[in-house]
Amino acid sequence: MHNKFNKLTLAVAVATAAFASQAQAGGYQINEQSVSGQGYGHAGRSSNVEDATIVFGNPAGMSFLDRAQISVGGTYLNVNSDISNETSQQDAIVTQGGTPVGGASSSVSGTNDGDMVPGTLIPYAFYVHPVNEKLAFGFGVYAPFGSKTDYESTFEGRNQGNYTEVTVKSAQPTVSYRFNDQWSVGAGITYNQVEGELHRQVPVAIPDGVGGADISEIDSRVDGDDEAWGYNLGVIYQPVPETKLGLTYRSAVDYNLTGDFRAVAQDIGVDVTDDASLDLTTPETVNFSLTQQMSDRLKLMFGASWVRWSQFEEILVTGNDIPEITDEQQNYENAWAFATGGEYQLTPTLALRAGVTLDFTPTQDETRSVRIPSDDRRIFSLGAGWSPTDNLTVDVAYSYLTERGTQVDQMKTDTRNLGTATSQVTSSYSADYKNEAHGFGAQLTYRF
Repeated sequence: MHNKFNKLTLAVAVATAAFASQAQAGGYQINEQSVSGQGYGHAGRSSNVEDATIVFGNPAGMSFLDRAQISVGGTYLNVNSDISNETSQQDAIVTQGGTPVGGASSSVSGTNDGDMVPGTLIPYAFYVHPVNEKLAFGFGVYAPFGSKTDYESTFEGRNQGNYTEVTVKSAQPTVSYRFNDQWSVGAGITYNQVEGELHRQVPVAIPDGVGGADISEIDSRVDGDDEAWGYNLGVIYQPVPETKLGLTYRSAVDYNLTGDFRAVAQDIGVDVTDDASLDLTTPETVNFSLTQQMSDRLKLMFGASWVRWSQFEEILVTGNDIPEITDEQQNYENAWAFATGGEYQLTPTLALRAGVTLDFTPTQDETRSVRIPSDDRRIFSLGAGWSPTDNLTVDVAYSYLTERGTQVDQMKTDTRNLGTATSQVTSSYSADYKNEAHGFGAQLTYRF
């Protein structure tokens, strides 16, 4: 009885510390690398060893698996956004030799449907092969980062951005070694591929000859890709059989995306191409978690993650002929996320799971953009694991994500030479966003 009380006291203390912390996290990081973990909100990501998905969660955990196994699955994300209270403005002036020769000021006509994030399936696959009781090898393929917003062509905020896509795919060979019953370590090398694409409608003012100006829009598109290496490290400490503590570090990865830039506006005879280059660093992350076996049937998990988002300062695209194609300030802040969850073994073949996650945004009010219009997130998860045989487990999970209502308030000034004249257009867009998402996951684990 005294031992159970100590376990519960420890569990409550950790949960209180996690949720009392004042911090911020989110961004374009993807958490969908385990459906079994999704069921309890990824609370025990670094400490709870369920299956081969521990290759991502904590490579040190592979040495706790007693058989070779493969886990394959994915989560389908359905995102809904509501945009309201939108306002926009275009203020244009055309000068010649420093003297104004035309100008215009008006709101931007357009729509605000809000249906800008397409439904997306995020797949993964992991394999673990224990060599003996101490040594294990593993391999995984997954997506650690990604984001996509695809607004309608008539989007009112299209001068700020109307299409954004960033996709990172990783392959990770991993090794784990267990020193004794208490300590285990692991390490992995990641080979990463990134692809990015940005679209924006750039306004340009053409003098009308009578002191005014007509505003046209140039369809501006940038795409690029790169590949780079990273690594991750993990440790698990098990002071007693009922308690596991896990710590995982995932390195930052530096990319230099190279590709193409094209700007087209046939109505004013613009067709410009150039090479394009963008430096991007996906941030390092640290995850700590605790798994506590409360009884033969019940275990509780708590976790905290820190992401060094402060490395994401701007989206700066440069070309060979055009020194600055795009410069969009981001100024992200380092961020935290906290989770708590549990698993109950209802029958010998059926486990039920639930969890809650608080994921705080790294974005700031001053630089939040239509490309990633996110804010603090709360995620509620349910899941189940069914093992009809010792060799096979089927996991399913559902998560509901709701974000705090937030505001985007953006402004850009675009200057373009028009032969002997110069166009300068300042465009602005302001709107309230309310985002929510549903995640449906399924996973199959087979043990050899």
